[in-house]
Amino acid sequence: MNTSLKNTARMLGAGLRALLVLSVVCGVLYPLAVTGVAQALFSAKADGSEITDGSGRTVGSSLIGQTYTLPKQDPDEVAEPDLRWFQPRPSNGLGSNSVNTGYALILSGATNRAADNADLVRWVTEAKAAVVADNSTASHPVRPQDVPADAVTSSGSGLDPDISPEYAQLQVHRVAERNGLPAAEVAKLVAEHTEGRTLGFMGEPRVNVLELNVALKDMSKA
Repeated sequence: MNTSLKNTARMLGAGLRALLVLSVVCGVLYPLAVTGVAQALFSAKADGSEITDGSGRTVGSSLIGQTYTLPKQDPDEVAEPDLRWFQPRPSNGLGSNSVNTGYALILSGATNRAADNADLVRWVTEAKAAVVADNSTASHPVRPQDVPADAVTSSGSGLDPDISPEYAQLQVHRVAERNGLPAAEVAKLVAEHTEGRTLGFMGEPRVNVLELNVALKDMSKA
């Protein structure tokens, strides 16, 4: 019996020591090491890829899209886009289950509708008509065939912060007119904020909408 108790106590002691050592190594030392490396080498990404405006105020993250809408007069009305700014792609989230029209972080997901689904066809048709109407100016009308796919469809997450260079260029004349800026300068701004494929071959060229609008705000003040 004595031997059995001693063996049990020894095993419990070994287990407790292992628990203590692993807790310190895995729960303290490893997280501190990873955090330290992340802060030393990738501090901006480690802190959430925050974007600041000209005054140093944090205005969002480069990883999450956001809307640019006019203030609502009634909480129940649909927010209208503020056409002074470049607009992101739609954010339809989970469709009829819970439509994420405001880039709400409480949910993320796609519509999960087939290309011939009646609801999806209607959404795309209405979105294309709105893009044409919103972005056409007296000197530069937009044709329906010029509207890129990302202007009328949401991403898989519904939270995409980027748009295609084609969609950004389509908005140039409207943004320039609304802000009293030369279209050539706004087009140059888009070109400066266009990123190529990752490592030259992965993904597609893209424009981060928040970064572009921060630069537009600075240009408007100049």
